[in-house]
Amino acid sequence: MKIREPYFAGKFYPSDKSDLQNLISKIRKTESDLINLNLAKYKISGGIVPHAGYIYSAYQAVHFFEILKVSQQQFDTFIIINPNHTGYGKEICLDTNEAWETPLGITEIDTEFNELLNLSKSEEAHKYEHSGEVILPLLQYFLNNNFQIVPITMSVQNYYNAQLIAGKLRMAALKLNRKICIIASSDFSHYVSPEEGKIKDEKAIFEILNLKPEKLINTIKKNHISMCGYGPVAALLEYANSVSDNTKAELLRYGNSGDVYPSEEVVDYASFLIYE
Repeated sequence: MKIREPYFAGKFYPSDKSDLQNLISKIRKTESDLINLNLAKYKISGGIVPHAGYIYSAYQAVHFFEILKVSQQQFDTFIIINPNHTGYGKEICLDTNEAWETPLGITEIDTEFNELLNLSKSEEAHKYEHSGEVILPLLQYFLNNNFQIVPITMSVQNYYNAQLIAGKLRMAALKLNRKICIIASSDFSHYVSPEEGKIKDEKAIFEILNLKPEKLINTIKKNHISMCGYGPVAALLEYANSVSDNTKAELLRYGNSGDVYPSEEVVDYASFLIYE
Protein backbone atom coordinates (compact mmCIF):
# COMPACT_ATOMS: atom_id res chain seq x y z
CA MET A 1 0.00 0.00 0.00
CA LYS A 2 1.33 3.41 -0.99
CA ILE A 3 1.12 5.68 2.07
CA ARG A 4 1.58 9.45 2.36
CA GLU A 5 3.70 10.17 5.42
CA PRO A 6 2.84 13.13 7.66
CA TYR A 7 4.94 15.99 6.27
CA PHE A 8 3.77 18.61 8.78
CA ALA A 9 3.82 16.61 12.02
CA GLY A 10 6.11 18.47 14.39
CA LYS A 11 5.33 21.73 12.60
CA PHE A 12 1.59 22.37 12.63
CA TYR A 13 0.83 19.79 15.32
CA PRO A 14 2.89 17.50 17.60
CA SER A 15 4.66 14.53 16.02
CA ASP A 16 4.39 12.46 19.18
CA LYS A 17 1.10 10.57 19.52
CA SER A 18 0.61 11.28 23.24
CA ASP A 19 1.54 14.95 22.87
CA LEU A 20 -0.90 15.30 19.99
CA GLN A 21 -3.73 13.62 21.88
CA ASN A 22 -3.04 15.73 24.97
CA LEU A 23 -3.03 18.98 22.99
CA ILE A 24 -6.33 18.26 21.27
CA SER A 25 -7.84 17.11 24.58
CA LYS A 26 -6.68 20.29 26.32
CA ILE A 27 -8.13 22.56 23.60
CA ARG A 28 -11.37 20.58 23.52
CA LYS A 29 -11.71 20.95 27.29
CA THR A 30 -11.07 24.70 27.05
CA GLU A 31 -13.84 25.07 24.46
CA SER A 32 -16.31 22.50 25.82
CA ASP A 33 -18.74 24.93 27.45
CA LEU A 34 -18.96 26.99 24.23
CA ILE A 35 -19.72 24.12 21.84
CA ASN A 36 -23.33 24.12 20.66
CA LEU A 37 -24.15 20.43 20.96
CA ASN A 38 -27.82 21.11 20.13
CA LEU A 39 -26.69 21.12 16.50
CA ALA A 40 -25.73 17.43 16.74
CA LYS A 41 -29.37 16.42 16.23
CA TYR A 42 -29.38 17.63 12.62
CA LYS A 43 -28.27 15.78 9.50
CA ILE A 44 -24.72 16.94 8.84
CA SER A 45 -23.59 17.68 5.28
CA GLY A 46 -20.17 19.05 6.14
CA GLY A 47 -18.21 21.77 7.80
CA ILE A 48 -15.70 24.56 7.35
CA VAL A 49 -12.62 24.36 9.56
CA PRO A 50 -9.30 26.23 9.71
CA HIS A 51 -5.93 24.67 8.98
CA ALA A 52 -3.27 26.62 10.85
CA GLY A 53 -1.10 25.31 13.67
CA TYR A 54 -3.28 23.63 16.28
CA ILE A 55 -2.14 26.03 19.03
CA TYR A 56 -3.82 28.80 17.02
CA SER A 57 -6.75 27.35 15.07
CA ALA A 58 -7.85 24.16 16.83
CA TYR A 59 -9.90 26.30 19.23
CA GLN A 60 -12.25 26.91 16.31
CA ALA A 61 -11.87 23.50 14.64
CA VAL A 62 -12.80 21.37 17.66
CA HIS A 63 -16.32 22.83 17.64
CA PHE A 64 -17.13 21.13 14.34
CA PHE A 65 -15.49 17.83 15.26
CA GLU A 66 -17.13 17.59 18.69
CA ILE A 67 -20.58 18.17 17.16
CA LEU A 68 -19.76 15.56 14.54
CA LYS A 69 -18.75 13.08 17.25
CA VAL A 70 -21.79 13.69 19.46
CA SER A 71 -24.14 13.35 16.47
CA GLN A 72 -23.01 9.70 16.12
CA GLN A 73 -23.66 9.94 12.39
CA GLN A 74 -21.70 7.34 10.47
CA PHE A 75 -19.99 8.45 7.28
CA ASP A 76 -18.28 6.14 4.83
CA THR A 77 -16.01 8.78 3.36
CA PHE A 78 -14.84 12.24 4.36
CA ILE A 79 -14.08 14.53 1.44
CA ILE A 80 -11.34 16.97 2.45
CA ILE A 81 -11.26 19.92 0.05
CA ASN A 82 -8.42 22.35 0.64
CA PRO A 83 -6.59 25.17 -1.13
CA ASN A 84 -3.30 24.49 -2.88
CA HIS A 85 -0.67 26.83 -1.41
CA THR A 86 2.29 25.26 -3.21
CA GLY A 87 1.44 25.49 -6.92
CA TYR A 88 2.15 21.81 -7.58
CA GLY A 89 -0.29 19.94 -9.83
CA LYS A 90 -3.29 20.98 -11.91
CA GLU A 91 -6.26 23.21 -11.02
CA ILE A 92 -7.93 20.40 -9.08
CA CYS A 93 -5.96 17.40 -7.87
CA LEU A 94 -6.60 14.09 -6.17
CA ASP A 95 -3.77 12.19 -4.48
CA THR A 96 -1.98 9.18 -5.93
CA ASN A 97 -1.53 7.48 -2.54
CA GLU A 98 -3.75 4.76 -1.13
CA ALA A 99 -3.64 5.98 2.48
CA TRP A 100 -2.48 8.85 4.70
CA GLU A 101 -0.56 8.40 7.92
CA THR A 102 -0.48 10.65 10.97
CA PRO A 103 0.85 10.08 14.51
CA LEU A 104 -2.67 8.77 15.31
CA GLY A 105 -2.61 6.04 12.67
CA ILE A 106 -3.27 5.23 9.02
CA THR A 107 -6.47 6.14 7.18
CA GLU A 108 -7.17 4.70 3.76
CA ILE A 109 -8.19 6.75 0.76
CA ASP A 110 -11.45 5.71 -0.86
CA THR A 111 -9.73 4.75 -4.10
CA GLU A 112 -12.96 3.57 -5.72
CA PHE A 113 -14.51 7.00 -5.10
CA ASN A 114 -11.27 8.64 -6.24
CA GLU A 115 -11.32 6.86 -9.59
CA LEU A 116 -14.96 7.67 -10.24
CA LEU A 117 -14.31 11.41 -9.81
CA ASN A 118 -12.08 11.31 -12.90
CA LEU A 119 -9.95 14.28 -11.84
CA SER A 120 -6.22 14.92 -12.23
CA LYS A 121 -3.88 13.33 -9.70
CA SER A 122 -0.66 14.65 -8.23
CA GLU A 123 1.40 13.25 -5.37
CA GLU A 124 3.33 16.53 -5.02
CA ALA A 125 0.18 18.67 -4.79
CA HIS A 126 -0.70 16.83 -1.57
CA LYS A 127 2.73 15.87 -0.22
CA TYR A 128 3.87 19.43 0.51
CA GLU A 129 0.45 20.90 1.34
CA HIS A 130 -0.53 21.43 4.98
CA SER A 131 -4.18 22.48 4.61
CA GLY A 132 -5.45 18.96 3.97
CA GLU A 133 -3.09 17.07 6.26
CA VAL A 134 -3.95 19.00 9.44
CA ILE A 135 -7.61 17.97 9.14
CA LEU A 136 -6.94 14.24 9.42
CA PRO A 137 -5.57 13.96 12.99
CA LEU A 138 -8.68 15.79 14.23
CA LEU A 139 -10.92 13.33 12.39
CA GLN A 140 -8.94 10.42 13.80
CA TYR A 141 -9.04 11.79 17.34
CA PHE A 142 -12.77 12.50 17.48
CA LEU A 143 -14.11 9.56 15.46
CA ASN A 144 -13.46 5.91 16.19
CA ASN A 145 -15.50 4.44 13.35
CA ASN A 146 -13.87 3.05 10.25
CA PHE A 147 -13.94 5.80 7.64
CA GLN A 148 -12.01 6.61 4.48
CA ILE A 149 -10.97 9.95 3.01
CA VAL A 150 -10.78 11.63 -0.39
CA PRO A 151 -8.40 14.61 -0.31
CA ILE A 152 -8.90 17.23 -3.06
CA THR A 153 -6.71 20.30 -3.59
CA MET A 154 -7.81 23.42 -5.50
CA SER A 155 -5.19 25.77 -6.95
CA VAL A 156 -7.69 27.64 -9.17
CA GLN A 157 -10.55 28.69 -6.94
CA ASN A 158 -13.45 29.86 -9.06
CA TYR A 159 -17.15 29.12 -9.26
CA TYR A 160 -16.76 26.85 -12.27
CA ASN A 161 -14.38 24.56 -10.38
CA ALA A 162 -16.58 24.65 -7.28
CA GLN A 163 -19.54 23.53 -9.40
CA LEU A 164 -17.42 20.88 -11.11
CA ILE A 165 -16.28 19.35 -7.82
CA ALA A 166 -19.78 19.46 -6.31
CA GLY A 167 -21.30 17.76 -9.34
CA LYS A 168 -18.69 15.00 -9.41
CA LEU A 169 -19.04 14.37 -5.68
CA ARG A 170 -22.81 14.09 -5.97
CA MET A 171 -22.55 11.68 -8.90
CA ALA A 172 -19.94 9.46 -7.25
CA ALA A 173 -21.75 9.32 -3.91
CA LEU A 174 -24.97 8.28 -5.62
CA LYS A 175 -23.33 5.71 -7.86
CA LEU A 176 -21.37 4.09 -5.02
CA ASN A 177 -24.07 4.60 -2.38
CA ARG A 178 -21.56 6.33 -0.12
CA LYS A 179 -22.57 8.48 2.81
CA ILE A 180 -20.15 11.38 2.56
CA CYS A 181 -19.28 14.39 4.71
CA ILE A 182 -17.43 17.30 3.10
CA ILE A 183 -14.86 19.28 5.05
CA ALA A 184 -13.78 22.57 3.47
CA SER A 185 -10.41 23.67 4.82
CA SER A 186 -9.89 27.43 5.03
CA ASP A 187 -8.47 30.20 7.14
CA PHE A 188 -9.96 33.67 6.85
CA SER A 189 -8.18 37.06 6.64
CA HIS A 190 -4.38 36.88 6.82
CA TYR A 191 -1.93 39.30 8.47
CA VAL A 192 -4.26 42.20 9.07
CA SER A 193 -5.32 44.01 12.22
CA PRO A 194 -8.01 42.21 14.23
CA GLU A 195 -10.39 45.08 13.46
CA GLU A 196 -9.82 45.05 9.70
CA GLY A 197 -9.98 41.28 9.56
CA LYS A 198 -13.30 41.15 11.37
CA ILE A 199 -14.87 43.77 9.08
CA LYS A 200 -13.74 41.93 5.95
CA ASP A 201 -14.54 38.46 7.23
CA GLU A 202 -18.07 39.49 8.15
CA LYS A 203 -18.77 40.05 4.44
CA ALA A 204 -17.63 36.50 3.62
CA ILE A 205 -19.43 35.02 6.61
CA PHE A 206 -22.66 36.70 5.50
CA GLU A 207 -22.54 34.89 2.13
CA ILE A 208 -21.67 31.56 3.77
CA LEU A 209 -24.57 31.81 6.20
CA ASN A 210 -26.85 32.63 3.27
CA LEU A 211 -25.48 29.63 1.32
CA LYS A 212 -24.39 31.71 -1.68
CA PRO A 213 -21.23 30.15 -3.14
CA GLU A 214 -20.97 32.36 -6.23
CA LYS A 215 -21.63 35.52 -4.22
CA LEU A 216 -18.98 34.38 -1.72
CA ILE A 217 -16.35 34.20 -4.45
CA ASN A 218 -17.38 37.57 -5.88
CA THR A 219 -17.32 39.14 -2.41
CA ILE A 220 -13.84 37.76 -1.72
CA LYS A 221 -12.48 39.25 -4.93
CA LYS A 222 -14.35 42.57 -4.74
CA ASN A 223 -13.24 43.28 -1.17
CA HIS A 224 -9.74 41.78 -1.45
CA ILE A 225 -10.37 39.38 1.43
CA SER A 226 -7.37 37.14 2.02
CA MET A 227 -9.44 34.04 2.80
CA CYS A 228 -7.33 31.21 1.40
CA GLY A 229 -9.93 28.45 0.96
CA TYR A 230 -12.95 30.16 -0.48
CA GLY A 231 -13.00 27.71 -3.41
CA PRO A 232 -13.35 24.64 -1.17
CA VAL A 233 -16.03 26.47 0.84
CA ALA A 234 -17.91 27.32 -2.36
CA ALA A 235 -17.70 23.67 -3.47
CA LEU A 236 -19.15 22.53 -0.13
CA LEU A 237 -22.00 25.04 -0.30
CA GLU A 238 -22.73 24.15 -3.93
CA TYR A 239 -22.89 20.46 -3.05
CA ALA A 240 -25.06 21.00 0.04
CA ASN A 241 -27.51 23.17 -1.93
CA SER A 242 -27.72 20.55 -4.68
CA VAL A 243 -28.66 17.66 -2.39
CA SER A 244 -31.19 19.43 -0.17
CA ASP A 245 -33.62 22.34 -0.25
CA ASN A 246 -33.32 22.63 3.53
CA THR A 247 -29.60 23.30 3.87
CA LYS A 248 -28.50 25.63 6.66
CA ALA A 249 -25.18 27.02 7.87
CA GLU A 250 -24.19 27.91 11.42
CA LEU A 251 -21.11 29.84 12.53
CA LEU A 252 -19.66 27.82 15.40
CA ARG A 253 -16.63 29.84 16.51
CA TYR A 254 -14.68 32.84 15.23
CA GLY A 255 -11.32 34.09 16.47
CA ASN A 256 -7.77 34.88 15.46
CA SER A 257 -4.15 34.08 16.23
CA GLY A 258 -4.01 37.16 18.46
CA ASP A 259 -6.26 35.37 20.93
CA VAL A 260 -3.27 33.12 21.64
CA TYR A 261 -0.35 35.50 21.07
CA PRO A 262 -1.49 39.15 20.91
CA SER A 263 -0.28 40.92 17.79
CA GLU A 264 -1.09 43.91 15.60
CA GLU A 265 -1.32 41.55 12.61
CA VAL A 266 -3.31 38.35 12.96
CA VAL A 267 -4.76 35.47 10.96
CA ASP A 268 -8.48 34.88 11.43
CA TYR A 269 -10.15 31.49 11.89
CA ALA A 270 -13.77 30.35 11.76
CA SER A 271 -15.63 27.06 11.90
CA PHE A 272 -19.08 26.35 10.51
CA LEU A 273 -21.54 23.49 10.45
CA ILE A 274 -23.44 22.84 7.21
CA TYR A 275 -26.53 20.76 7.87
CA GLU A 276 -30.17 20.01 7.01
